[in-house]
Amino acid sequence: MYRVMLLPHDLDTRELRRALWAHRIGHFFTDEQEGQVLWLVDPGQREAMQRLLARWQRGESLMPEGAPRARPSLPPWLAPLRRAPVTGTALVACLAVFAVMGLLGDRVIAALTVVPVGVAQGQLAFGSLGDTLASGQVWRLLSPAFLHFGWMHLIFNMLWLWFFGRQIETLHGSGRMLLLLLAAGIGGNLAQYATGTVLFGGMSGVDFALLGYVWLMSRRRPGDGFFVPQMLVVFMLGWMVFTMTDVAELFGFGNVANEAHLGGLVVGLVLGWYHSRPRRVRR
Repeated sequence: MYRVMLLPHDLDTRELRRALWAHRIGHFFTDEQEGQVLWLVDPGQREAMQRLLARWQRGESLMPEGAPRARPSLPPWLAPLRRAPVTGTALVACLAVFAVMGLLGDRVIAALTVVPVGVAQGQLAFGSLGDTLASGQVWRLLSPAFLHFGWMHLIFNMLWLWFFGRQIETLHGSGRMLLLLLAAGIGGNLAQYATGTVLFGGMSGVDFALLGYVWLMSRRRPGDGFFVPQMLVVFMLGWMVFTMTDVAELFGFGNVANEAHLGGLVVGLVLGWYHSRPRRVRR
């Protein structure tokens, strides 16, 4: 027997089970304390199973041609959202906010900044975080993450959100992804606000948290199935360091929420370390 992957207890694996049997891949699942464990009967089918698992994680069709298919509850183009609802909801929310910003402009920004923004005597005036929270505007702790100030800013952040978020939801469940989104979003925003900056936004702090989490999981618990190209890790960390230097301003990259990036990365690494600890087995 070959242990392939650990999956959360609450993850629906019925589609995967049907596909594995349709492809004649011998397997079985066991319910253990830490989650559902997928086992492969014949190690010679390991490569075929890995290919099928990769398609399952990407939300692609799994059944072989000619095999009877269950009626999908969602259109095919929405099928990946069923497996990654938190990631999909966050992505759609960012797109919606960006579209509304194009219609209403600065009013949307003022409604979602970490503290209220207004104009007093011809100058920008900012509220305090304490007064903001005391007035019940707690959403502002997270809402800057949904603000994006240009197409390239939006596209790159959504690309990494979708790439990492789907892996986490598929392998560790939507609850884990929601925890990362909230903790990294709020943590990154507070780290940026602590530097005295108010007008900032973007999902990149969360993206760096997801990067840290996936990378640490791939190193400490490779059996869970996480994967991130090493060059992507080098690129994203190199980019974060580059934007912290004075050289970045010479190329027009001086307006970057560096502290939000760093804060998000720390959150992702801490949660990744915590959830990748060796589990004690009860005797």
